[in-house]
Amino acid sequence: MFQADENYTRVSEFVIVGFPSLQPEYFHLVAWFFFFLYVTTVAGNLLLVVVFTLERSLQKPMYIVMVSLALSDTGFTTVALPKLIARYWWNDERIGFHTCLFQEHMIHYFGSLNSLILLIMALDRYLAICLPLRYPMVMTNQTMAGMTLVCWVLAHIFPGISTVNLILLPFCGPDRIINAFCETISLSALVCQNPGRVLNAAFAAAMFILYVPLSLIVISYVCIIASVMRMASAQGRMKTFSTCATQGCIISIYYIPRFFVYLTPFFPNLKMTPDKRIATTLFYSLFPPLINPFIYCLRTKEIQHIFRRWIQRRRAIKPMKHGQIVAVTK
Repeated sequence: MFQADENYTRVSEFVIVGFPSLQPEYFHLVAWFFFFLYVTTVAGNLLLVVVFTLERSLQKPMYIVMVSLALSDTGFTTVALPKLIARYWWNDERIGFHTCLFQEHMIHYFGSLNSLILLIMALDRYLAICLPLRYPMVMTNQTMAGMTLVCWVLAHIFPGISTVNLILLPFCGPDRIINAFCETISLSALVCQNPGRVLNAAFAAAMFILYVPLSLIVISYVCIIASVMRMASAQGRMKTFSTCATQGCIISIYYIPRFFVYLTPFFPNLKMTPDKRIATTLFYSLFPPLINPFIYCLRTKEIQHIFRRWIQRRRAIKPMKHGQIVAVTK
Protein backbone atom coordinates (compact mmCIF):
# COMPACT_ATOMS: atom_id res chain seq x y z
CA MET A 1 0.00 0.00 0.00
CA PHE A 2 1.08 3.58 -0.60
CA GLN A 3 1.61 6.01 2.20
CA ALA A 4 0.10 9.42 1.57
CA ASP A 5 2.58 12.28 1.39
CA GLU A 6 1.58 15.16 3.66
CA ASN A 7 3.04 17.69 1.16
CA TYR A 8 0.21 16.90 -1.23
CA THR A 9 -3.15 18.62 -0.85
CA ARG A 10 -6.09 16.31 -1.28
CA VAL A 11 -8.92 17.41 -3.49
CA SER A 12 -12.15 17.94 -1.59
CA GLU A 13 -14.44 16.84 -4.42
CA PHE A 14 -14.44 15.31 -7.88
CA VAL A 15 -16.30 16.11 -11.09
CA ILE A 16 -18.33 13.36 -12.76
CA VAL A 17 -17.82 14.06 -16.46
CA GLY A 18 -20.03 11.27 -17.83
CA PHE A 19 -19.87 10.96 -21.61
CA PRO A 20 -17.19 13.47 -22.73
CA SER A 21 -18.60 13.88 -26.26
CA LEU A 22 -22.25 14.26 -25.27
CA GLN A 23 -23.65 17.63 -26.30
CA PRO A 24 -25.59 19.69 -23.69
CA GLU A 25 -28.79 19.68 -25.76
CA TYR A 26 -29.06 15.92 -25.15
CA PHE A 27 -28.52 16.08 -21.39
CA HIS A 28 -32.20 16.02 -20.44
CA LEU A 29 -32.96 13.18 -22.86
CA VAL A 30 -30.17 11.10 -21.34
CA ALA A 31 -31.36 11.97 -17.83
CA TRP A 32 -34.91 10.82 -18.66
CA PHE A 33 -33.53 7.60 -20.15
CA PHE A 34 -31.52 6.74 -17.04
CA PHE A 35 -34.41 7.79 -14.78
CA PHE A 36 -36.76 5.40 -16.62
CA LEU A 37 -34.10 2.69 -16.44
CA TYR A 38 -33.67 3.24 -12.70
CA VAL A 39 -37.39 3.19 -11.87
CA THR A 40 -38.03 0.11 -14.02
CA THR A 41 -35.09 -1.80 -12.55
CA VAL A 42 -35.95 -1.00 -8.94
CA ALA A 43 -39.67 -1.67 -9.43
CA GLY A 44 -39.05 -5.03 -11.12
CA ASN A 45 -36.60 -6.25 -8.50
CA LEU A 46 -38.59 -5.00 -5.51
CA LEU A 47 -41.72 -6.62 -6.95
CA LEU A 48 -39.93 -9.94 -6.75
CA VAL A 49 -38.96 -9.26 -3.13
CA VAL A 50 -42.57 -8.38 -2.23
CA VAL A 51 -43.93 -11.52 -3.93
CA PHE A 52 -41.38 -13.67 -2.11
CA THR A 53 -42.28 -12.06 1.22
CA LEU A 54 -46.04 -12.49 0.80
CA GLU A 55 -46.09 -16.00 -0.69
CA ARG A 56 -44.94 -18.75 1.63
CA SER A 57 -44.94 -21.20 -1.29
CA LEU A 58 -41.96 -19.32 -2.77
CA GLN A 59 -39.81 -19.57 0.33
CA LYS A 60 -37.54 -22.17 -1.20
CA PRO A 61 -33.76 -22.23 -1.77
CA MET A 62 -34.07 -21.26 -5.44
CA TYR A 63 -36.10 -18.16 -4.67
CA ILE A 64 -33.96 -17.19 -1.67
CA VAL A 65 -30.96 -16.74 -3.96
CA MET A 66 -33.11 -14.98 -6.57
CA VAL A 67 -34.27 -12.48 -3.97
CA SER A 68 -30.66 -11.97 -2.94
CA LEU A 69 -29.80 -11.19 -6.56
CA ALA A 70 -32.75 -8.80 -6.77
CA LEU A 71 -31.61 -6.92 -3.65
CA SER A 72 -28.05 -6.76 -4.98
CA ASP A 73 -29.24 -5.41 -8.35
CA THR A 74 -31.39 -2.82 -6.58
CA GLY A 75 -28.42 -1.76 -4.45
CA PHE A 76 -26.08 -1.43 -7.43
CA THR A 77 -28.57 0.59 -9.46
CA THR A 78 -29.30 2.87 -6.49
CA VAL A 79 -25.60 3.49 -5.91
CA ALA A 80 -24.75 4.10 -9.59
CA LEU A 81 -27.65 5.93 -11.24
CA PRO A 82 -29.03 8.76 -9.04
CA LYS A 83 -25.82 10.80 -9.26
CA LEU A 84 -25.61 10.22 -13.02
CA ILE A 85 -29.23 11.33 -13.41
CA ALA A 86 -28.54 14.47 -11.35
CA ARG A 87 -25.45 15.17 -13.43
CA TYR A 88 -27.51 15.36 -16.63
CA TRP A 89 -30.78 16.65 -15.19
CA TRP A 90 -29.51 19.53 -13.04
CA ASN A 91 -25.89 19.66 -14.23
CA ASP A 92 -24.92 18.56 -10.71
CA GLU A 93 -21.56 17.11 -11.64
CA ARG A 94 -19.65 17.47 -8.35
CA ILE A 95 -19.30 14.70 -5.79
CA GLY A 96 -17.50 14.88 -2.45
CA PHE A 97 -14.17 13.09 -1.99
CA HIS A 98 -15.38 10.61 0.61
CA THR A 99 -18.76 10.20 -1.11
CA CYS A 100 -16.91 9.27 -4.28
CA LEU A 101 -14.79 6.70 -2.44
CA PHE A 102 -17.93 5.27 -0.86
CA GLN A 103 -19.55 4.99 -4.29
CA GLU A 104 -16.38 3.38 -5.68
CA HIS A 105 -16.43 0.78 -2.92
CA MET A 106 -20.12 -0.02 -3.30
CA ILE A 107 -19.93 -0.19 -7.11
CA HIS A 108 -17.25 -2.87 -6.91
CA TYR A 109 -18.92 -4.48 -3.89
CA PHE A 110 -22.20 -5.11 -5.68
CA GLY A 111 -20.31 -6.24 -8.78
CA SER A 112 -18.42 -8.80 -6.69
CA LEU A 113 -21.61 -9.80 -4.87
CA ASN A 114 -23.46 -10.43 -8.13
CA SER A 115 -20.63 -12.65 -9.33
CA LEU A 116 -20.81 -14.75 -6.17
CA ILE A 117 -24.62 -14.94 -6.30
CA LEU A 118 -24.54 -16.11 -9.92
CA LEU A 119 -22.18 -18.86 -8.79
CA ILE A 120 -24.61 -19.92 -6.03
CA MET A 121 -27.47 -19.94 -8.54
CA ALA A 122 -25.47 -22.16 -10.92
CA LEU A 123 -24.64 -24.50 -8.03
CA ASP A 124 -28.31 -24.66 -7.06
CA ARG A 125 -29.33 -25.56 -10.63
CA TYR A 126 -26.54 -28.14 -10.85
CA LEU A 127 -27.75 -29.91 -7.70
CA ALA A 128 -31.41 -29.71 -8.77
CA ILE A 129 -30.81 -31.16 -12.24
CA CYS A 130 -27.81 -33.46 -11.80
CA LEU A 131 -28.49 -34.70 -8.24
CA PRO A 132 -32.29 -34.41 -7.85
CA LEU A 133 -32.54 -37.06 -5.12
CA ARG A 134 -29.92 -35.41 -2.92
CA TYR A 135 -31.08 -31.86 -3.60
CA PRO A 136 -33.76 -31.64 -0.84
CA MET A 137 -31.29 -32.87 1.78
CA VAL A 138 -28.28 -30.78 0.65
CA MET A 139 -29.95 -27.51 -0.35
CA THR A 140 -32.28 -26.50 2.47
CA ASN A 141 -33.56 -22.99 3.16
CA GLN A 142 -31.07 -22.66 6.02
CA THR A 143 -28.17 -23.77 3.79
CA MET A 144 -29.09 -21.34 1.02
CA ALA A 145 -29.63 -18.47 3.45
CA GLY A 146 -26.24 -19.16 5.03
CA MET A 147 -24.48 -19.29 1.64
CA THR A 148 -26.01 -16.03 0.47
CA LEU A 149 -25.15 -14.35 3.77
CA VAL A 150 -21.53 -15.44 3.36
CA CYS A 151 -21.55 -13.95 -0.15
CA TRP A 152 -22.84 -10.60 1.17
CA VAL A 153 -19.96 -10.52 3.67
CA LEU A 154 -17.12 -11.85 1.50
CA ALA A 155 -17.93 -9.46 -1.35
CA HIS A 156 -16.53 -6.59 0.75
CA ILE A 157 -12.97 -7.99 0.86
CA PHE A 158 -11.48 -7.15 -2.54
CA PRO A 159 -13.31 -3.82 -3.01
CA GLY A 160 -12.21 -2.91 0.52
CA ILE A 161 -8.56 -3.45 -0.39
CA SER A 162 -8.86 -1.17 -3.43
CA THR A 163 -10.69 1.49 -1.43
CA VAL A 164 -8.05 1.51 1.32
CA ASN A 165 -5.30 1.82 -1.30
CA LEU A 166 -7.08 4.79 -2.85
CA ILE A 167 -7.54 6.48 0.53
CA LEU A 168 -3.78 6.29 1.12
CA LEU A 169 -2.93 7.72 -2.31
CA PRO A 170 -2.36 11.48 -2.78
CA PHE A 171 -4.83 13.38 -4.98
CA CYS A 172 -3.27 16.78 -5.57
CA GLY A 173 -4.99 18.43 -8.50
CA PRO A 174 -6.85 16.63 -11.32
CA ASP A 175 -10.43 16.04 -10.29
CA ARG A 176 -12.35 15.16 -13.49
CA ILE A 177 -13.57 11.55 -13.49
CA ILE A 178 -14.05 10.42 -17.09
CA ASN A 179 -16.77 7.96 -16.26
CA ALA A 180 -20.43 7.73 -15.26
CA PHE A 181 -19.54 7.09 -11.62
CA CYS A 182 -16.55 6.67 -9.31
CA GLU A 183 -14.62 3.44 -9.82
CA THR A 184 -11.05 2.29 -9.29
CA ILE A 185 -9.58 2.70 -12.78
CA SER A 186 -10.97 6.23 -13.23
CA LEU A 187 -9.84 7.35 -9.77
CA SER A 188 -6.38 5.82 -10.21
CA ALA A 189 -5.82 8.05 -13.24
CA LEU A 190 -6.10 11.13 -10.98
CA VAL A 191 -3.47 10.27 -8.35
CA CYS A 192 -0.17 12.14 -8.14
CA GLN A 193 1.98 9.02 -7.94
CA ASN A 194 2.39 6.06 -10.25
CA PRO A 195 -0.84 4.10 -9.72
CA GLY A 196 0.61 0.89 -11.16
CA ARG A 197 0.50 -1.07 -7.92
CA VAL A 198 -3.09 -0.07 -7.22
CA LEU A 199 -4.16 -0.90 -10.77
CA ASN A 200 -2.37 -4.25 -10.65
CA ALA A 201 -3.97 -5.10 -7.30
CA ALA A 202 -7.40 -4.01 -8.53
CA PHE A 203 -6.99 -5.99 -11.75
CA ALA A 204 -5.89 -9.13 -9.89
CA ALA A 205 -8.81 -8.81 -7.45
CA ALA A 206 -11.30 -8.27 -10.29
CA MET A 207 -10.00 -11.26 -12.23
CA PHE A 208 -10.24 -13.45 -9.13
CA ILE A 209 -13.68 -12.39 -7.94
CA LEU A 210 -15.14 -12.44 -11.45
CA TYR A 211 -13.48 -15.27 -13.32
CA VAL A 212 -13.00 -17.89 -10.62
CA PRO A 213 -16.81 -17.94 -10.15
CA LEU A 214 -17.22 -17.82 -13.95
CA SER A 215 -15.02 -20.90 -14.34
CA LEU A 216 -17.11 -22.79 -11.78
CA ILE A 217 -20.32 -21.58 -13.43
CA VAL A 218 -19.14 -22.89 -16.82
CA ILE A 219 -18.22 -26.24 -15.27
CA SER A 220 -21.64 -26.51 -13.61
CA TYR A 221 -23.45 -25.72 -16.88
CA VAL A 222 -21.36 -28.28 -18.76
CA CYS A 223 -22.43 -30.87 -16.18
CA ILE A 224 -26.04 -29.71 -16.49
CA ILE A 225 -25.97 -30.01 -20.30
CA ALA A 226 -24.39 -33.48 -20.07
CA SER A 227 -27.11 -34.54 -17.62
CA VAL A 228 -29.89 -33.06 -19.79
CA MET A 229 -28.60 -34.92 -22.85
CA ARG A 230 -29.35 -38.17 -21.03
CA MET A 231 -32.98 -37.20 -20.48
CA ALA A 232 -35.50 -39.42 -22.24
CA SER A 233 -37.99 -36.62 -22.80
CA ALA A 234 -37.24 -34.33 -25.75
CA GLN A 235 -39.61 -31.74 -24.29
CA GLY A 236 -37.68 -31.76 -21.01
CA ARG A 237 -34.40 -31.32 -22.87
CA MET A 238 -35.71 -28.36 -24.86
CA LYS A 239 -37.13 -26.68 -21.76
CA THR A 240 -33.87 -27.03 -19.84
CA PHE A 241 -31.77 -25.92 -22.81
CA SER A 242 -33.99 -22.87 -23.27
CA THR A 243 -33.56 -21.88 -19.63
CA CYS A 244 -29.79 -22.48 -19.70
CA ALA A 245 -29.37 -20.56 -22.96
CA THR A 246 -31.22 -17.53 -21.59
CA GLN A 247 -29.25 -17.53 -18.35
CA GLY A 248 -26.03 -18.13 -20.31
CA CYS A 249 -26.67 -14.97 -22.36
CA ILE A 250 -27.09 -12.90 -19.18
CA ILE A 251 -23.95 -14.40 -17.67
CA SER A 252 -22.02 -13.65 -20.87
CA ILE A 253 -23.22 -10.04 -20.86
CA TYR A 254 -22.17 -9.72 -17.24
CA TYR A 255 -18.67 -11.19 -17.57
CA ILE A 256 -17.25 -10.84 -21.10
CA PRO A 257 -17.43 -7.03 -21.58
CA ARG A 258 -15.90 -6.55 -18.13
CA PHE A 259 -12.85 -8.49 -19.25
CA PHE A 260 -12.12 -6.08 -22.11
CA VAL A 261 -12.77 -2.96 -20.00
CA TYR A 262 -10.40 -4.14 -17.27
CA LEU A 263 -7.72 -5.11 -19.83
CA THR A 264 -7.57 -1.78 -21.70
CA PRO A 265 -5.24 -0.01 -19.18
CA PHE A 266 -2.73 -2.86 -19.43
CA PHE A 267 -2.70 -3.51 -23.20
CA PRO A 268 -2.13 -0.45 -25.42
CA ASN A 269 -3.37 -2.34 -28.49
CA LEU A 270 -6.81 -2.66 -26.91
CA LYS A 271 -7.84 0.92 -27.60
CA MET A 272 -11.26 2.10 -26.54
CA THR A 273 -12.51 5.68 -26.61
CA PRO A 274 -13.84 7.09 -23.30
CA ASP A 275 -17.39 7.21 -24.65
CA LYS A 276 -17.27 3.58 -25.80
CA ARG A 277 -15.71 2.47 -22.52
CA ILE A 278 -18.40 4.26 -20.50
CA ALA A 279 -21.19 2.91 -22.73
CA THR A 280 -19.81 -0.62 -22.38
CA THR A 281 -19.52 -0.24 -18.61
CA LEU A 282 -23.10 1.00 -18.31
CA PHE A 283 -24.35 -1.78 -20.59
CA TYR A 284 -22.90 -4.66 -18.61
CA SER A 285 -23.67 -2.93 -15.30
CA LEU A 286 -27.28 -1.87 -15.88
CA PHE A 287 -28.74 -4.25 -18.47
CA PRO A 288 -28.58 -7.46 -16.35
CA PRO A 289 -30.29 -5.86 -13.30
CA LEU A 290 -33.03 -4.59 -15.62
CA ILE A 291 -33.90 -7.98 -17.11
CA ASN A 292 -32.89 -10.35 -14.29
CA PRO A 293 -36.39 -10.26 -12.70
CA PHE A 294 -37.89 -11.37 -16.02
CA ILE A 295 -35.22 -13.92 -16.93
CA TYR A 296 -34.84 -15.64 -13.59
CA CYS A 297 -38.18 -15.12 -11.92
CA LEU A 298 -41.15 -13.76 -13.84
CA ARG A 299 -40.73 -16.44 -16.53
CA THR A 300 -41.18 -19.22 -13.99
CA LYS A 301 -44.58 -20.88 -14.01
CA GLU A 302 -44.90 -20.72 -10.23
CA ILE A 303 -44.64 -16.93 -10.11
CA GLN A 304 -46.86 -16.57 -13.19
CA HIS A 305 -49.48 -18.67 -11.41
CA ILE A 306 -49.24 -16.41 -8.34
CA PHE A 307 -49.77 -13.28 -10.44
CA ARG A 308 -52.77 -14.85 -12.20
CA ARG A 309 -54.26 -15.80 -8.83
CA TRP A 310 -53.76 -12.25 -7.53
CA ILE A 311 -55.44 -10.80 -10.64
CA GLN A 312 -58.39 -13.21 -10.41
CA ARG A 313 -58.78 -12.45 -6.72
CA ARG A 314 -58.76 -8.72 -7.48
CA ARG A 315 -61.42 -9.14 -10.15
CA ALA A 316 -63.56 -11.21 -7.80
CA ILE A 317 -63.41 -8.57 -5.05
CA LYS A 318 -64.65 -5.70 -7.26
CA PRO A 319 -68.10 -7.18 -8.10
CA MET A 320 -68.53 -8.16 -4.46
CA LYS A 321 -67.91 -4.60 -3.30
CA HIS A 322 -70.25 -3.26 -5.97
CA GLY A 323 -72.96 -5.67 -4.86
CA GLN A 324 -72.54 -4.56 -1.24
CA ILE A 325 -72.90 -0.93 -2.22
CA VAL A 326 -76.06 -1.66 -4.20
CA ALA A 327 -77.54 -3.61 -1.29
CA VAL A 328 -76.91 -0.76 1.09
CA THR A 329 -78.39 1.89 -1.19
CA LYS A 330 -81.56 -0.15 -1.61
